[in-house]
Amino acid sequence: MNEELIEARSLTTLVTVADLGSFRGAARTLGYTQSAISHQVATIERKLGVTLFVRPGGRGKITLTPLGERVYQHAQRVLAASQALEADIRAAVAGERGTLRIGVSQSTCAMLAKPLAQLRRQNPGIEVSLINAVTAEALVQQLDQGQIDLGLYINVDPDDRVVTMPLFDDTWMIVAHRDHPLAASTSVTLDALDGTNMIAWHQRWRAQANLERVWRQRGIRPRIVYRTDDNLMIQRLVAAGLGCACIGILSASELLEPRLRRITLRDELPPRTLALCHARNRELPAAVLFLIDAVKRLTPPDPGRLV
Repeated sequence: MNEELIEARSLTTLVTVADLGSFRGAARTLGYTQSAISHQVATIERKLGVTLFVRPGGRGKITLTPLGERVYQHAQRVLAASQALEADIRAAVAGERGTLRIGVSQSTCAMLAKPLAQLRRQNPGIEVSLINAVTAEALVQQLDQGQIDLGLYINVDPDDRVVTMPLFDDTWMIVAHRDHPLAASTSVTLDALDGTNMIAWHQRWRAQANLERVWRQRGIRPRIVYRTDDNLMIQRLVAAGLGCACIGILSASELLEPRLRRITLRDELPPRTLALCHARNRELPAAVLFLIDAVKRLTPPDPGRLV
């Protein structure tokens, strides 16, 4: 193995070529000539003694070889660590440790109101920024790269880059208009949704996709008439009598209108596990440690008391 170091610039080039599947595209993205891109990749291949890419020629898309895929994964980790280091140093130099950045979703952010009030009393100088994470995978990436300090999210898969602390399951519930036939019951099974107009999240959310897979497996065919990622809009559409919604207790714990009713489900459904997360290899500020403790002491919502 060649003992020369591989420059971060070359690793960036490798990752960009792999992501775009094109030397020409990487050149445009990074502002290099195509020959410079080819030279950097060739330098890595020479130093490691392996072939990184399958080059079909012409306009064919460039793909990673099996060994190239391994190098690509290492390059991503090295670059992420470098970004996290820069974020930490910038924060230390600029005194930004007074800013706490938390990755959340619409379903989870309301849980932070009481813990953040406790943090405010304990550390009045702390500025808090709540940042919406589009997916659990994006949250892990943001934690790893130092873009956020803490995450409070649903269904975060195990990942070596983060520490995940499960809190409780966000129980599925039905929200219906008080005049809807389902509202006459305090609990039902999923079978009651067959043929019912439904307001739903988009299927890009894993929880929604899992729920609809259960429907298909059981031969239950609700009619999804609206999809939205906005929890408040879901409640407004249900309140307008346009359909029922099957959502987590965190989203249904505070109802917007007295016309809405909660109904518990008696079925075993795919879990929506709420968890706190932080980067494994980064030092946690005191404010993060305080907030983790405050969130852990919260009492989860009780479905029976909400109905």
